[in-house]
Amino acid sequence: MSKRRIVLGIVTAIAGLAAVGIVAANPVHHAEVHTQSWSFNGFFGSFDQAQLKRGHVIYKDVCAGCHSMNLLAYRDLQDIGYTEDEVKAFAAEVQVEDGPNDAGEMFERPGRPSDRFKAPFPNEQAARSMNNGALPPDLSLMAKSRAGAGFLGHDGADYIYSLMTMYKEPPAGVTIPEGMHYNEAFKGHQIAMPPPLSDSEEAPLDQQAQDIAAFMTWAAEGNLEERHRTGIKAILFLV
Repeated sequence: MSKRRIVLGIVTAIAGLAAVGIVAANPVHHAEVHTQSWSFNGFFGSFDQAQLKRGHVIYKDVCAGCHSMNLLAYRDLQDIGYTEDEVKAFAAEVQVEDGPNDAGEMFERPGRPSDRFKAPFPNEQAARSMNNGALPPDLSLMAKSRAGAGFLGHDGADYIYSLMTMYKEPPAGVTIPEGMHYNEAFKGHQIAMPPPLSDSEEAPLDQQAQDIAAFMTWAAEGNLEERHRTGIKAILFLV
């Protein structure tokens, strides 16, 4: 089992407990979530690598400008079908602080596969300063932390999909503060993040939303397929 999967197993367990508290404090009826059909649902479910790659591109091109994924390393992308050379190329696109060197100074170098995904901001204060005081959350465990009582938290993917697709004009009589946006999937229906996705020639909004939701679920549930296999073996053993 990889180091990342061990870490994810521990961290997602903690996130799952935190999610229970979140759900208890914030009833689901405060937000509207549309259920989707996912390839990774059920005991025999598995991730669609083509979909995960499309989702990774969306994260890299759209989400990474504001949101970190601190629990992922570039080498983890080999798990979704990228070659070693492709992963090296992705890592080399960023500059990573390293050091100190022999002179005691920090320096920057091209990223390596072993590096974590580079965060868009150096610290929380810088992130808030660039986002009108709002702190863009890390997306590593977003699918897990937003999961409710569904099987293996797959409704976390439903939530992300819904959040991407349910930006609307506020209904009559509802006033949205400046800098906020109306979204029926978000608790309170007011969110600081503007709509990140839209229909394009490459893919409609619906597909893009499914792709990024699947990628974020894989990020939070990297050991999901292994757990499915273990569960099946356990059932067969008991039978």
